[in-house]
Amino acid sequence: MNKILIALILAAILASSCTDNYTSTDYLKQVLNQLDKVESAAYWVEEEAWNPGDSVAAYVVKVFVESYRNQADTTIGASWAIFETEQKDQLEFAYDGKMRALIYNEEKGIVIDSFKVRELPFRPILAPFFNYTENIIRYIIENNDSTHVEQKDLGEEIYVKLSIYENRQVEFFGKAHYIPENPYTFDPTSQYELWIDKKSNLPQKVRREMSHSISVSSISDFEFNKLKIENFVASDYFPQDYEIRQYGQKGKKSQPSELVGKRAPDWTLQTDDNQGISLSDLKSKVVMIQFTSVSCGPCKASIPFLKELSNEYKISDFDLVAIECTSNNTNVLKSYMSRNNFSYKFLLSNSEVLKKYSITAFPVFVILDKDRKITTVINGYGQEETDNEIRKAINDLI
Repeated sequence: MNKILIALILAAILASSCTDNYTSTDYLKQVLNQLDKVESAAYWVEEEAWNPGDSVAAYVVKVFVESYRNQADTTIGASWAIFETEQKDQLEFAYDGKMRALIYNEEKGIVIDSFKVRELPFRPILAPFFNYTENIIRYIIENNDSTHVEQKDLGEEIYVKLSIYENRQVEFFGKAHYIPENPYTFDPTSQYELWIDKKSNLPQKVRREMSHSISVSSISDFEFNKLKIENFVASDYFPQDYEIRQYGQKGKKSQPSELVGKRAPDWTLQTDDNQGISLSDLKSKVVMIQFTSVSCGPCKASIPFLKELSNEYKISDFDLVAIECTSNNTNVLKSYMSRNNFSYKFLLSNSEVLKKYSITAFPVFVILDKDRKITTVINGYGQEETDNEIRKAINDLI
């Protein structure tokens, strides 16, 4: 072997040793090392959410976040606040390691959740971006679960896809948590995708996909390590004139059961083909409204019963309307109806209707008599038990 060939081989070996292998676990360890250096961050994040099978986001929102690494908090490991603007004049959410503050600006209310009302083995909070992505990467490196990891060099970015094939969904509330088995979870596969900037070795986008929902977070205009956690007091951002109450405590807002005996508020809402339907347009003796969400497992479980119910009665006796409460475009209605093969009325709600009917969770079934007075309100869905309760309420009015 001549000297020139030996020199070329040595040059190639040296060149390869100086080039990052962006598709290796070692590269993810570099990213994790960079994330470990982020003690605080201020940035804009754009959040999008879809329902599986839809091509259009159900909602898109852009908010300003200030987050801190919180070593004293062994649950999430971070504290943060979310604002409408960079001026921090309107708080949307805050978590300080001991409680979360949920802000309801329309009602001028703040709900403080200290995690004592509902005991869970985790705190069901979507952590701030860098804490969230750090824990996903740490899981990729350390887990012993049934997973598949794909890494691609896209030029300026590295793409990472994590698929988790466990019998329970895995969510990152701080570290990875296995969500208790749920009869309404139709596919427990969990998928997470990351887009990592090669210049900074930091994630800038994350996508999460479950059987019931898809979400994407993208960050921009970020600054690191200019904030000190000792200066963060969540209550400093609370508006002075807002009512503060504990989670689980009733506020001023009326509860659905208090609507019984009152005339149902009228509405005009859009169908999947953008036609308007009003409550006053419905002429059946009895009307049932289901307030639902396309991302709600119990709501989806109720569909076979509702399909059956809609065919049991003459239209002159009974009519059924489902109102979608968490999406904001009619494409979601069309897709959901097609996937679940039903044809009863399905309308798109708005904040005014939800407020008038005091809807804060799903599903809720509201049954109206011939005078459109509310006779029955049923919260939640328990299959046979709820089916029987609804049928009895309808039959008592016909």
